[in-house]
Amino acid sequence: MSAQMLELAPELALAAALAWGAGIRLYAVVFLLGLAQMLGWWQLPEHLQVLGHPLVLGTAAFMAVVELFADKLPLLDSVWDALHTFIRIPAGAALAASVFGDAGAATAIAAALLGGSLTATTHFAKSGTRAAANASPEPFSNFLLSSIEDLLVPFGLWLAAAWPLVFLALILIFVLAAALALRMLLRGLRRLLRRPQAP
Repeated sequence: MSAQMLELAPELALAAALAWGAGIRLYAVVFLLGLAQMLGWWQLPEHLQVLGHPLVLGTAAFMAVVELFADKLPLLDSVWDALHTFIRIPAGAALAASVFGDAGAATAIAAALLGGSLTATTHFAKSGTRAAANASPEPFSNFLLSSIEDLLVPFGLWLAAAWPLVFLALILIFVLAAALALRMLLRGLRRLLRRPQAP
């Protein structure tokens, strides 16, 4: 790995963590990073330092609490996810682009495209998993999945800060696994559509 890639690893990991986390818990990501910025735990890039503003922190905290409860209720969580298709993906793209705001417009646009794609991958993987859980007759899988997501996002942010290369490797594995899962899903749908209907 080149020295330049090693030097860029913290910024790449931060952009990836923002995009990935936004696909699961957008408001929690904004709140946690804003809090870290305000308390001096994590010096964010200049274009992201606004996350530590009290107005942004308060809004993100309120929405994170709303999402915490909405995400625990079967069916409501799927409605919430459907509505947030139009919020999480552009927000993830914008957050990823903000990491490279000082690197020029071309770099920021490239980061937005990659960040938006990663957010979309995460968001649809989450939404699909939760929709499948809602189809289950037992009531606990939904709550369990939501609780795992609650813990996964802060852990991912910490890992991106402490071990950026490890986080980037895990994100790559996640994208490959999501692509394989999507391919299997499409194959299953094709088989279902080709199956002859009973008279």
